[in-house]
Amino acid sequence: MTNDKNPFKSMEEKFLEKQRAKQAQGDSKVAGTIPPTKKPIEVKKFAKWALVLTALFAIAVILMANIFVVKENEYRVVRQFGEITRIVKDPGINIKIPFIQSVTTLPKNQMVYNVSESEINTKDKKRIIIDNYAIWKITDARKMISNARNIVNAELRMEEYIYSVVLAELGQLTYAEVINDDKDKNNTSSRGDLNDRVTMRVNELLDEGNFGIEVVDVRMKRIDLPQENEQSIYTRMISERQSTAQKYLSEGDAEKRAIEAETDREVTELLATAKKDAAVIHAEGEAEAAKIYNDTFSKDPEFYNLYRTLQSYSKTIGEDTMIILPADSPYAKVLTGYFE
Repeated sequence: MTNDKNPFKSMEEKFLEKQRAKQAQGDSKVAGTIPPTKKPIEVKKFAKWALVLTALFAIAVILMANIFVVKENEYRVVRQFGEITRIVKDPGINIKIPFIQSVTTLPKNQMVYNVSESEINTKDKKRIIIDNYAIWKITDARKMISNARNIVNAELRMEEYIYSVVLAELGQLTYAEVINDDKDKNNTSSRGDLNDRVTMRVNELLDEGNFGIEVVDVRMKRIDLPQENEQSIYTRMISERQSTAQKYLSEGDAEKRAIEAETDREVTELLATAKKDAAVIHAEGEAEAAKIYNDTFSKDPEFYNLYRTLQSYSKTIGEDTMIILPADSPYAKVLTGYFE
């Protein structure tokens, strides 16, 4: 066979062509007419809808890629060709121009920065190592980006200012005033409101440079001595504490002696006054007793003689006493009951 084509397929195609021709001429009532195929029309509709869906999907993807959400604790910086076009502060949903604008984030909440350790000389020429930390925040994102570029540079500039201010402030205090934060009766420490002064001065320098950041607080974490000076300082501190303790002991001993002397003087005065009052009272009692005796015995002299005689007996006669009395002696007369 020289022809590989299907003869039945060729006949079908010829038949379909005749039917299309008749339909084109308006003869639509011919028996056995087969309507034209709808496959090309359906393919075109499908391609159209596919194109529409693809376009919608691409638009949705582009929109989703260019929508950004601003949170409560952040700034969103919108740039166009590297230049800042706007800074969004309020939380919510925003959109940027596709392929032209970009969005970066800056924190709005307070941050903690550990300042590098540094050696500082006090007023009395003592070297100490100060370790500080700072709590800070961004107040104006546009100024911060314009003058510091990023957070790292802003922290470095803040650290420079903190170091210079702390150096100036501690240079006016002695070593003892720096390490001693005890408060007096007025609730005031020996180094005063050092942290407040440092914070205020650092903020003044940052405002002058328009860095758009604010230091909330600067605090000392640790105060150390250089290793080569540590032992000598400890020795001196021990000596000073011992000297102070001895001073307190001497003052306490002197105060003790003064109190004891004052107490002895008051006791002596009280005893002398008491003895004087007792002597006066005793003398008055003796006088009153003598008066009573005189008034009583003057009423009966004989009874008085008897009473006095009996008193002399009680004083002169003991248990083993032997008395020899003349018959005419007063004792004998009293004992015998004879009275002239």
